[in-house]
Amino acid sequence: MKIQRLMLSGLLLWAAFSCVSSEGEKKLEKLPYFDLSGFIDLEISKLDGAQVTKTSRINGEEKIVDTTYSIADWKEEMEAFYQADINTPSLALSYSTETKFEYLIHKLLPEAKGKVKEIKVSYYKNYPSSVTFKMSDENMFFSTVTMGEFFMSQSTNKLDHYSIETTQKVWFLKPTNIKISGIVK
Repeated sequence: MKIQRLMLSGLLLWAAFSCVSSEGEKKLEKLPYFDLSGFIDLEISKLDGAQVTKTSRINGEEKIVDTTYSIADWKEEMEAFYQADINTPSLALSYSTETKFEYLIHKLLPEAKGKVKEIKVSYYKNYPSSVTFKMSDENMFFSTVTMGEFFMSQSTNKLDHYSIETTQKVWFLKPTNIKISGIVK
C-alpha cells in the first residue's frame, strides 16, 4: 500500500514537471518564419484607445470615419494579418527565406501549396518598420487576392498607418474590390 502511494506520488510529480517543461520549451521554440501574429499582437497592445481615421472603399464607393479602437477592435481590423501568419507545422518547409539589405522575405516555393504567397518585412535599427503580404486562393468557382501593409512610425515606435485590399471574383459575377486603410492619430 505504501509502495503504491509512493509510486502514485512519483507519477504525479513527474507528470506535473513534464507539463511545465514542455510549455517552457514551447515558449523558447524558434519559429521557422517571421512571427507575424506575435508582432501584430505586440503592436496593437500599444494602441488600446487609439484614434484612427479609417477609409473604407467598396467597389469605388468611399467612406471616411474617425473612430477609436479597443484591443478587440484592433484584432478584428487586423484579421487578414493573422490569417497571413505562416508559422504552422504544415507550412514549415513551404517557403524560401532571404534577406536583402533591410528586408526579410518569405516566398512560397513553386511546388508548395499555400494561400500566402509572400511576406516582406523591412527593418529599421533591428526592429520591423513595415510588413507587407500577398495572399491568393482560387478554385473553379472563385478567386481572391488579398494584400496588406503595416507601417510603423519611427518617432513613436507605434503603428502609423495600414491598408488591406481584397479583390474577389466569383464565377459569372463582377469582381468585388474592398480596401480598408487607417491612419493612427
